[in-house]
This record gives sequence, C-alpha cells and structure tokens, in this order.
Amino acid sequence: MHDGGWTSTQTALRPGPAGPVHLVDATMLYAPRSGGVKRYLMAKRRWLSGRPGLMHTLVAPASRPHGAPGGIIGLRAPPIPFGDGYRCPTNLGKWTRAIAALRPDLIEAGDPCVPGHAALDAGRATGAAVVGFCHSDPAALAALHFGEWAALPARRRWARFYARFDLVVAPSLHIAGRLADAGVERVRLQPLGVDLEAFHPARADRAGLRRRLGLPPEARLLVFAGRPAREKNLEALTGAVEALGDRYRLLLVGAGRDIRPGGRVICLDYERDPRRLARLLASCDAFVHANDQEPFGLVVLEALAAGLPVAGPGQGGVAELIDETVGQRAASATAAGLAEAVEALFSRDLQALSRAARDRAVRRHGWARTFEGLAAIYGELLGRALCGPEARAPAVVQTAVPGG
Repeated sequence: MHDGGWTSTQTALRPGPAGPVHLVDATMLYAPRSGGVKRYLMAKRRWLSGRPGLMHTLVAPASRPHGAPGGIIGLRAPPIPFGDGYRCPTNLGKWTRAIAALRPDLIEAGDPCVPGHAALDAGRATGAAVVGFCHSDPAALAALHFGEWAALPARRRWARFYARFDLVVAPSLHIAGRLADAGVERVRLQPLGVDLEAFHPARADRAGLRRRLGLPPEARLLVFAGRPAREKNLEALTGAVEALGDRYRLLLVGAGRDIRPGGRVICLDYERDPRRLARLLASCDAFVHANDQEPFGLVVLEALAAGLPVAGPGQGGVAELIDETVGQRAASATAAGLAEAVEALFSRDLQALSRAARDRAVRRHGWARTFEGLAAIYGELLGRALCGPEARAPAVVQTAVPGG
C-alpha cells in the first residue's frame, strides 16, 4: 500500500485465525490537544495490552504516515483550519484499504466522519464485526452553530450512519436516548471511566496553587478544564463567577483561548500531562461545568476522582454523573443558574462532598469496569469470551429510553 502509512509486507504481522483477536479503533478525534476520546483510547490501549490473546491497533489522522499493526497507525490528513490540532481525513478509499489490510476481527468507529464510514466499508469487505461508539451529537452541535434549521438534516444523517453498525455503544443515557429517538435500535449503554491512580485527592497542593496564581488562601477557587469550544458554554461560566462576588475565582485550563483574562477569571494553557492536570484539579475547591448537552463529561469523572465536588447542569451527560451526594445540579445552564448552584454547593460540607466524590469514582467509574463491559460486548459479537467470566455485557438500551 502506498497511501496507508506502512508497506503491504507488514500486514503479514497479523496472526492467522488461531492467533490473537485483532481489535481496531478508527477515529479522527485524535490530536495533540484532544480531550476525552483520546484519553479513552489511550486507556483502552493500556488495558488491552495486559490481556493475552488480544491485539489492538489504533488508526488515526497524522501529519505523516507512520506505525504498524499492533500500534498506532497514522494516516496523512490535512489539518482543520483553526481546528486546535485536529485533522480531517478526506480519502475514504485510503482509509478503507488501510483498515481492511489489518485483517481485523472487530472494528470500533469513534466518529461519523471518513474514519467511521471507512470502518463500515472495511467491515463489509473483511467480514469483521463493526461497533460504533457514539461520542458526540452532531444534531445538537449543528443547532448550536447554525440554528435549529440545521438540526433535523444532521440528525437524519447521524441516524442513517449509526443504523449501519452491528451495535452502537452510548456513553450516557442522554446519548442513548437521542439515538433511540432518531430510530437507532441496537444500542448498548457503557459509561466511560477514569484513571483512579492519576486523578487522586492526594495530588492536591492547595496553598501552592494559590501562591502560583497570586490568590489569598481564603479564595474559593472554581475550575473547568476542556477545549475552548462554543458548546462548552464558557460565557455562562464566566458570567457566573462574576456574579458570585470577589471571593470566587474561576480557573480555566485549556478553555480560555478566546477569553480575556482578568477580573475573576484566570486562564492556564492546555495541560497535556494527566498527572499535572490532576494536581491542578485536586488543588481547587470545586469543578464547574456549563454544557447541558454534553454527551458524557469525562473531565467530570476526573474531577470526582480528584476529590472535587461538581456544580453542573441538570440535563445532558453531566447530570447523570452528579447529584447532591457529590455536588449540585443547576436549575439552568445560565450564569444565574450556575451561580445559584455554586452558592448552594459552598453552603454545604465541602469536605464530606469531596470524600463522597472520590468514593463514587472508585466504586462506579474505574476504567476496568468500562473495558470489561466493552470486552463482553465484543465477545457477544464475535461469539467468544475475550476477558474471562468477570466481563459482563451492559444492558441493552431500548428505543423507549427518553431523550436527554
């Protein structure tokens, strides 16, 4: 192959039918400053690497071709202008041939773009099972960026795409409901997870962070970490902290590119190292989130694991991760609604909430639980157990599940 990033002789590295089961992920949501999808894929690779009888390959866009089966294969793709490092694959045939040449047993597609369509075509060509992991809601994004007129055609294209998979995995009831409402029937719910060792309350350095930021010890420090994307509703976050009064500050990690620092908002660059991000989170007082259409909210899990109570919207994927045991739901994803939730949060016992937040992450959201569920789903499709009897498949989501 001349356009896939490795030579045709390397495909001989793929074991025969008696060898390991070959699992392949294909996505365009992989970039130097990527968020939750990349963290999910990297955690998945680490977990699968310790399982005998399995081989995992990730196929993602890159600036130049590189990689080999069993590793990360980069296929050349042009950068998206002002796309924060993301690249947009355009050659469907190249991606289809590259994935099919891996001789996969199962392919997981992480987005409804060229890699996702290539996964479907490669699955049809090779007989591999194909799973769609629905990490986003293009219809909601279309409505946000272009208006409600754009939502319906985006929803129809989204539904047609996911209806072609052998099975679709949704990370939240919110997304499962959106898929069901769009007519996608074969849906399983499998929440994402968190690195419980990296994100830990013991990493906190509250006094040190306040010295670094020039804040008094008594400052109430809120934090949000994520991409500077419109759907993150950062205007509501900044409006909330301005309304809360001088005692409060908002730390934006990676999300403040288009926001002028000053006043009560402090901006830090994107933090690539999970442990340094964990240290920042654990050193704050509370995490805040303003997107009421969030598909899941992986960073919320990271905050909970770091021992932070969370104030966030009462709708979308975030609402499924928090309640009054570990934080405070806002009545609306507006500046006023979020400010009210934050005030209610700080009127309670933050230390007790911190302990409850960590406990919930440990009990419900370790990555092992996520990947054991996925392994059970894969095993059902392949007709063989992949990771032993402890891996139990998540429940089937029926079309009666209400939307978010």
